[in-house]
Amino acid sequence: MAQLSQRERMARHILDRYSVEPEYLWARYPNYAVFRQPASRKWFAIIMDVAWKSLDLPGDGTADVMDLKCGPVLVGSLLAQDGFRPAYHMSKGSWISVLLYETLPDEEIYPLVELSYDSVAPKRKRD
Repeated sequence: MAQLSQRERMARHILDRYSVEPEYLWARYPNYAVFRQPASRKWFAIIMDVAWKSLDLPGDGTADVMDLKCGPVLVGSLLAQDGFRPAYHMSKGSWISVLLYETLPDEEIYPLVELSYDSVAPKRKRD
């Protein structure tokens, strides 16, 4: 059996952990998978194939990326590490693009997925 790509493993993790299926919203971009937090219906992740040049990276072709929501302080610290880029097509102050080409182990990405999921969940009312 063929090994799953990191893109496929992230989608599977989101399904297994959060019971969230990908939504494919645009006919023009059939590989763009949106993941919504069930209670709020807000996006917490989007997996896309993006041209390297759109990510300000050298080379031709496309790269799989996953945009995740996180705070500006975390965005700043992640951008100093390999495997992260300014958010593609999202607010660069509160989203980050994670390159899904095996630069980062899955175990380092999972906590960022959880943070993103939690950040768009409905806020609990205080008693």
